[in-house]
Formats: sequence, structure tokens, C-alpha cells
Amino acid sequence: MLAIDVGGTDIKSAVAAASGAVGAVDRRPTPRGPAALLDAIDGIAAAQAGRFQAVGLVVPGIVEGDVAVFSENLGWSDVPLGRLVRERLGVPVAFGQDVRAAATAEMFVGGGARFRDPVVMVAGTGLSAVIVRGHRVVGGSPLVGEIGHAPIAGEGSDEPCVCGLVGCLEAVASAASIARRYRRLSGRPAAGARDVLDAAARGDAEAARVWDAAVDALAFGLSHLVATLAPDAVLIAGGLSRAGDTLIEPVRERLAARLSFHKMPVIEAARLGAEAGVLGAALDARALYADSSAARMAVAP
Repeated sequence: MLAIDVGGTDIKSAVAAASGAVGAVDRRPTPRGPAALLDAIDGIAAAQAGRFQAVGLVVPGIVEGDVAVFSENLGWSDVPLGRLVRERLGVPVAFGQDVRAAATAEMFVGGGARFRDPVVMVAGTGLSAVIVRGHRVVGGSPLVGEIGHAPIAGEGSDEPCVCGLVGCLEAVASAASIARRYRRLSGRPAAGARDVLDAAARGDAEAARVWDAAVDALAFGLSHLVATLAPDAVLIAGGLSRAGDTLIEPVRERLAARLSFHKMPVIEAARLGAEAGVLGAALDARALYADSSAARMAVAP
């Protein structure tokens, strides 16, 4: 199986065995536009020719069936990407949303199996969440879990969001927005959230302000999830989770301060981190291949 996780910043891909074991993860920049992305996927597939019989492909944003309905971080909408990749590669393609794939991986092969009703939040270029109930990822509308576009209060509430609104959680607390806000407020370079965190550790006041606003916004957003869903855990995945306790500890403290009679959930970094999406794509491809193989056997003479 070939697993491909298209992010707003980079594409992660890997070959997975039928057993579920995933090989080395390749990373390359995400090109702009559907045509360029299809060419990039062609290149990834060509490099692994003969090593896969199905593809798991996940993208950020809203996905319905074979269609990428809307992805503000990729800059396009209403693209039948699943069908287009299937036609190009000539193999079954499991097409889905990156956060849902990450949550599935975390529940099956990560740390999520310890919890019954967790929320898996992925904070990378964008920010979204997946709700799990009784060890099962909640389905329904493809809009479920888009907490990144819920409004926040306080620092950053006037920040424009890529979705077109102002003051969204994603505009302050995603890994990409942390770097973007720091560059704008300080006039200094930052390739990613790690650069901002490192600058804050060196005493950079603007970096500390931007990081503090992100932590506070995350705690604010999570307080609404906890109040309405009562999860037993919140697992933070994506690039931002690489900050470890520097992120988790203050989010935990500020969330606790916002809760009254609600039970405080476990707050921790997802064990699969930034690789969760590509692992989830591999699981999707494996399931699709198993289903298609069973179907072929059922109709065989």
C-alpha cells in the first residue's frame, strides 16, 4: 500500500506492508494547485512503482466522497481528487480527510486505545479535531470537528483567518499561524512554530507573546469541547505536538482554570505525532485493498 498525506506545507508518503508496517516517510513541499499536486503524486507513485496495489490519500479540509470540497490551506475547492488519482494510477484509492485519518491511526496503533471517548486535535498548518465515542470515530457531516474555525476571545481575536473570517482559533493557534503572527509582529524571520518557541526561550518578548496567545487560545477552544462533549482525553497531534511539555503543561493548566464542575480530561501529545496522518492513510489503503480483494474472490468463477 502507498500512503500519502497531503498537508498545507508538505506531502508525507510511505509504503506500507499488508501487515501494517510502514516504511520510511518521504517528505516534499506541497505544490500549489490541483494540477501540480497530481503531478507530485505521479512522481511519488513512480518512485514506488511495483510496491503497492492500493493508495491511501488524505488531504486537509472538507472531504465528501471523492471530492475535496474545500481546503483553505491548499487554496482550492471542489476538486474530485480521489477519482483523478484513481484514474491516473489505475489502482484502488481510499480518499479521505487528514484529521480523521490521524485519529483513526491514533486509536488503532497509537495511544488512543487507552481511552473510550477522546478528542484527537491535529494542529499543523491548520487546526481541526475528531471526536471519538466508544473507541469509534464519529462520522456524520464532513464538517464535524472543524473547531479551528470557531471564534476565540482575547489576544488574537482580531486576527484574520485564511477561511475569510476574523478571530478563528486556527488563526492564532495552528503551527503555521504562530510563525506567521510572529513574523508580522516582530519583523523577524521564523520558518515554523519551533523557531518562535526557541526565540521565546531566548527572551524574545514578541515570540513569548505569540506563543502565550496560542496556548491561551487552545485552552479556550478546548474548554468548549470539554463542556459539550466531556471527553476522557484530548490527544494533540500534528506539527505543534512536537513542542511536548512546553505546550502540553500550560494548555493543561489554563484549561483546568476554565473548568468548574466538568471533569478534567487527560491532556497529552498524541503518540504518533506528525506521522499520524500518513499512518492513517496506510490503514485506509489496507482496508480498501482487503475489501476489494474479498469482492474479487466473491465473484470469481
